[in-house]
Amino acid sequence: MELRHIRYFIAVAENMSISRAAQELLIAQPPLSRQIRDLEDELGADLFERTPQGLRITPEGNAFLQYARQIMDLAERSRIHVFEMAKGIQGTIDIASVEGHAPRLIAKWIAAFREGRPNVQYSIRNGSTDDVIYRVTQGLSDLGVITEPLNADGVFSVPVYREPWTAMIPASDPLAKLPGDTVSVSALRDKDLIIPSRESRLQEILDWFPVEDGELSGQEMTDGGKAGSPGRYLRVRCRISHMLNAYELARQGVGIAIYPASDNHFSKDPDVIIKRLVDPEVTASYLLIWDQRHPLPHAAELFVKEVCGSLGIRMPG
Repeated sequence: MELRHIRYFIAVAENMSISRAAQELLIAQPPLSRQIRDLEDELGADLFERTPQGLRITPEGNAFLQYARQIMDLAERSRIHVFEMAKGIQGTIDIASVEGHAPRLIAKWIAAFREGRPNVQYSIRNGSTDDVIYRVTQGLSDLGVITEPLNADGVFSVPVYREPWTAMIPASDPLAKLPGDTVSVSALRDKDLIIPSRESRLQEILDWFPVEDGELSGQEMTDGGKAGSPGRYLRVRCRISHMLNAYELARQGVGIAIYPASDNHFSKDPDVIIKRLVDPEVTASYLLIWDQRHPLPHAAELFVKEVCGSLGIRMPG
């Protein structure tokens, strides 16, 4: 049995047609049919049932298909491994990322990973958590860094960082003049707020506020920019995807922006006062994600293993 026999079999099994498989493989139909017959003779079983309606894979064929794919995957991995032993790891790792602390995490990971791997390149794209999840699940990016929650099936995740939420307060607001570097969540109840646009964030932020006597809980948007139900609402003035918008809106006095702490690390503007949210203390968690339905390129797989190793955890999958 040769690798070409296995490759031919997989093509026929995936196309369920000798003619379509032959076109894909760029060979003629008669020799392809002979190769499949030779493989069946060697295995001592029919891999396909030939019917007037076309091919139908047999139970034996289905069983062999699982092994065939593993064999071809192992062959490709061994080829890459030997090549990289001689030439070094190559390829491009595509990473999609949110703002906040994620860029610093990614920069640190790349700085550590590039030692001894000078041929690996990196493509880094920025967007909201929903943008990042879309790119990863569609196979457009190998890896992503998001903030929780993760609402996507078939996606592996590793927790990589946690930080407090903060309020970007216009200097003209009375809360900015209070002593200390913290502000109670409840103090924001009747303030004009600027929050991330991700839909799950609205409910998360709403849940920070305790239900008072006579209040009902809820999350629907109502007239006047109020989020919630009568008696329990937030005055959400803006929903934004990027920190710079939140910062500038706060600086112009439009409202108080709620964002993770690391998004405020370069704020030296006296027009915006940064305070950490307490009572309750709320945190944003970052996740490194990849889609199990899209096999990682070898360089990206090694990258994830190294990140997991630095965190003292085992790579999922």
